[in-house]
Amino acid sequence: MNYEFNLILKKSTEITEELADRLYDAGCDDGTPGTFCGTPCIIFHREANSLESAIRSAVADVQKTGCLVERVQIEHDSPLLSSGMG
Repeated sequence: MNYEFNLILKKSTEITEELADRLYDAGCDDGTPGTFCGTPCIIFHREANSLESAIRSAVADVQKTGCLVERVQIEHDSPLLSSGMG
C-alpha cells in the first residue's frame, strides 16, 4: 500500500537545495520537502506493508540527515483515518 503523511521538522530546520539532496540520498525519494506557513515539513507518499512501517522508515531516513522530526501529521480527510481501514 501507499501511505500519505507529513513529517513536521524542528522549526529551526531550513529547507535548502542541499538538504533536499541529502534527504533524497538518505532514501526520501518519495518525499517532497518544503515549508508550510513557516513550518518545515516533508510530504511523503511511501509504500509499505503498514502505516506504522511507512512512518517509522520515513522518520529513520530523515534522521540519517541530522534533521529532527517533531511530529507526524495525517490530513483529517485522509482515507487512512476512515473506519474502513484495518
